Amino acid sequence: MTAATGSSLFPQVPDSADAVLDGLDPEQREVAMALHGPVCVLAGAGTGKTRAITHRIAYGVRAGILQPASVLAVTFTARAAGEMRGRLRQLGAGGVQARTFHSAALRQLQFFWPKAVGGEVPRLLERKIQLVAEAAARCRIRLDRNELRDATGEIEWSKVTQTVPADYPAAVVKAGREAPRDPAEIGQIYATYEQLKRDRGAIDFEDVLLLTVGVLQDRHDIAEQVRSQYQHFVVDEYQDVSPLQQRLLDLWLGDRDSLCVVGDASQTIYSFTGATPEHLLNFRTRHPQATVVKLVRDYRSTPQVVHLANGLLSQARGRAAEHRLELVSQREAGPEPVFVEYADEPAEAEGTARRVRDLIASGVPASEIAVLFRINAQSEVYEQALADVGVPYQLRGAERFFERPEVREAGIKLRGAARFGANDALLDDAVDLPSEVRAVLSDMGWTGVPPAGSGAVRDRWESLAALVRLAEEFAAARPGAGLADLVAELDERANAQHAPTVEGVTLASLHAAKGLEWDAVFLVGLTEGMMPITYAKTDEQLEEERRLLYVGVTRARLHLGLSWSLARSPGGRASRRASRFLNGLRPGSGAAAVRRAPGAVTGGVERGGAAVGAGRRKSRGPARCRVCSRTLTAAGEMKLMRCEDCPSDLDEALYERLRDWRAAQAARSRQPAYCVFTDKTLMAIAEAVPGTESELARISGVGRRKLDRYGTDVLALCAGEDVAGVLDEGPEGTAENSSEK
Repeated sequence: MTAATGSSLFPQVPDSADAVLDGLDPEQREVAMALHGPVCVLAGAGTGKTRAITHRIAYGVRAGILQPASVLAVTFTARAAGEMRGRLRQLGAGGVQARTFHSAALRQLQFFWPKAVGGEVPRLLERKIQLVAEAAARCRIRLDRNELRDATGEIEWSKVTQTVPADYPAAVVKAGREAPRDPAEIGQIYATYEQLKRDRGAIDFEDVLLLTVGVLQDRHDIAEQVRSQYQHFVVDEYQDVSPLQQRLLDLWLGDRDSLCVVGDASQTIYSFTGATPEHLLNFRTRHPQATVVKLVRDYRSTPQVVHLANGLLSQARGRAAEHRLELVSQREAGPEPVFVEYADEPAEAEGTARRVRDLIASGVPASEIAVLFRINAQSEVYEQALADVGVPYQLRGAERFFERPEVREAGIKLRGAARFGANDALLDDAVDLPSEVRAVLSDMGWTGVPPAGSGAVRDRWESLAALVRLAEEFAAARPGAGLADLVAELDERANAQHAPTVEGVTLASLHAAKGLEWDAVFLVGLTEGMMPITYAKTDEQLEEERRLLYVGVTRARLHLGLSWSLARSPGGRASRRASRFLNGLRPGSGAAAVRRAPGAVTGGVERGGAAVGAGRRKSRGPARCRVCSRTLTAAGEMKLMRCEDCPSDLDEALYERLRDWRAAQAARSRQPAYCVFTDKTLMAIAEAVPGTESELARISGVGRRKLDRYGTDVLALCAGEDVAGVLDEGPEGTAENSSEK
């Protein structure tokens, strides 16, 4: 949620230009009112960037400064463009064009092709992978399914970086890119693929950009016609533009500077597709007069989640890291992130599924929970684990909502009911819009109670239930609306790919989760070799992996879980270790990761057991300095409950009495003094001066066994009482080994 965002899915249109600005924070308002010249908005995760730029466009339109038809807003996904159009419509600026780069370019290409080239626009390939497979076969190169996908990705990268087939091998070396096969073979496949397209009069999505660039470069009259149409540009997710997209944007602009870009270099995670943050980072160099606004107020995540996200980026290196934004949470405090180590992958999946089930039982909707992983191949074990505990789920990246057969069928039935409902016996008992929808969908098998288990039947029910909930929300926001109004709303949502919420836990890759958010997020499989991924070799590749984890962390509003497993399968060798990116962040870790037994818990770390259903100890939040409140990670600092350089309020007399008592106990038990308590633990006791057993138990290093054995003596010493045997045992053992354990 961003600042002052309404809870309704169907908010009222503001009644004036000034009303558009209501509810914006000071920085968002600066964005909205900066309508002239180049503007660069550096927007951290959860800071309301889409809100800021849509209100900017709407304010300009409503104030009469911008003409709706002269504005072109571009972003990178159809979903994001659809969301932007929806928000603009709700703000009274429905005539503004909001599209992806490809969609905007395709419209221009289709319009100008007869004039620039003549004839019909070549057929657009929806999926290029089949033609790539044919090209490989023509080259007598055998590719398995994964190699075929990788080769297709290399062709796409080549085209957006404007690399021709003959230059591909050299370009791979220059970019430090690891080709999936011999670069010469990929170059050969690429060349053959291009020839096959020409032979068949087809173009792919990258050609759409390339051809549009070619038309605008070669035909100045067409370029001027486009520039007279679009005079103001807004580019979202600017850190993800490729060289080809930047070239197209430059041609759209011409010699003008009416451009607003929005991005965050710390969220650059698509370099494998040719995306680069350099255009964002160099924006002020290219436009010295640019207005720059930084959005750092995080309305999405709790201070605990934001603290972890900031800590993750504080270890980053490279140029993007130099421009990182330090987020400041605007939400109330929430639970600490929970770090969990498991014995093996099935145990991790089962433990995660149980925690998901518990959250749902506590009132968190399933649709507000996500399990995120590095690669899609990791999803299967989580699908099974969630099904085993009866939790519904949906795979992100699967079939689009409005393309599902049951949703298409429902749309047809609702449209028919809207036209001929007066003669439909199904609607005889319906008293309002939601009951009409329920009646229509009950004919398709919808019931008020979900079917048991998972699978196709449950998936179908979830789709219909999402339509029912949307009807309820629509009726609440638009009293008096009928079926025809709802059908029109569904049509607009389908065009915008603005799907209603499906009530199921989301399973998705970290890349697919970009731009989304949930109340609870579980980041799983965080082991070396997976995060960072094995093939990330260079410093820049490793930093992109860190940014990918940062994107995952910042998807969470309230609950955040991070987990890893020591072995792949039960009984396997426990040779894995937690991701290096968690070093210094998870409680108990220092500059280097510390391997711990699966059952151990330190601070906020919850270690999962190997056995299914094994008991779990209650987790505690990470230790914080009692002076400055900074999260503590070093073992010595955690014992003291303060930073080493923060002021100490040590009771020196008590500390010396505790040392004498410890020496006597060590001599009596014939063990090193540090086995009783370490120096740091004694120091922590002498600083805290606990008065009760519970206060003593909160000090790191005082476990249940030591509390039972030494608690009475220690509390007596803290109270200033004499403890028998402290001084009469002699000072044996006072020259103990004080090394910390």
